[in-house]
Amino acid sequence: QLQPVESGGDSVQAGGSLKLSCAASGDIYSWTWYRQAPGKARELVAKINQDGSLTYADSVKGRFTITEDLAKDTVYLQMNSLKTEDTGLYYCAVDGWHDGNPYNYWGQGTRVTVSS
Repeated sequence: QLQPVESGGDSVQAGGSLKLSCAASGDIYSWTWYRQAPGKARELVAKINQDGSLTYADSVKGRFTITEDLAKDTVYLQMNSLKTEDTGLYYCAVDGWHDGNPYNYWGQGTRVTVSS
């Protein structure tokens, strides 16, 4: 399916880990994880491009890792050393080509709650 589907959100204690998954099919050239904390604007968390280049928000560098498994049409976000400020709704967005036209699709989100 072109629209991504996220999974893996959960409630964890600070210092814990979670691994989010984003599954989507199609001619995708970039996958991006965003998050939106309560009362805050949506922000980019991590991005992986077709050429393998990566982007991370400063707030997650060294703690989060984005990887892809193209055989499974899935991208993962490994989140370690979680902090309470990592709480939010995590969205996966994909950019790709379909019938020669570019597209951008978002998933419904998966919730991450980090408690102290």
